[in-house]
Amino acid sequence: MSWRADVVTLFPDLFPGPLGASVIGRGLGEGRWSLKTTNLRDFSVDKYKTVDDTPAGGGPGMVLKPDILASAIDAIAPDGDPRPKILMSPRGKPLTQARVRELAAGPGAIIVCGRFEGVDQRVIEARHLEEISIGDYVLAGGEVAAMVLIEAVVRLIPGVLGAADSHADESFENGLLEYPQFTRPQIFEDREIPAVLTSGDHGKVEKWRREQSLALTRARRPDLLPKG
Repeated sequence: MSWRADVVTLFPDLFPGPLGASVIGRGLGEGRWSLKTTNLRDFSVDKYKTVDDTPAGGGPGMVLKPDILASAIDAIAPDGDPRPKILMSPRGKPLTQARVRELAAGPGAIIVCGRFEGVDQRVIEARHLEEISIGDYVLAGGEVAAMVLIEAVVRLIPGVLGAADSHADESFENGLLEYPQFTRPQIFEDREIPAVLTSGDHGKVEKWRREQSLALTRARRPDLLPKG
């Protein structure tokens, strides 16, 4: 069975977007993974298709209603559905490559795209939504964040990228940032490919790559390195 993504959104026309292009889109076409969108407004109970209301206690903006969102989630994930339920939220836990690998090893995910000021806390608790953030910034909604999460996961599904080892040395896979990459021409604007990479000595190449990864990680993401 392919990896299944169900996305709850107010803007289903945004999908598949970039998920329909390149190797990710090819994997979708080949059935290695699937994508379904659910329009939250389809679960509104009034003629205006209302899905939000003012924040309790006052304040700016609107909040997604818990009863409407719960109905949408229940419709696509009935009891027994093993897929995790995820809410894309700036206050969520940061998305990591480790969590991406866990999701890729599972059957799929139900992903809720937040909008406005957020989602009523009661539905987050009642439906056990896992809040995930893609960074320390705020977007207009969760759709782009959902695409980021899906792409990060889907590219790890066997057969999507092609070669099984194509992502083995990428940033975060081994706890370090990836080493610099080079290709022909040998000389570009007086800059040469490092001689070690064309030496044919695989041991020296691996040592150079490891040293470069460590140096880049120390300079740009020292938080990734072991403490002490």
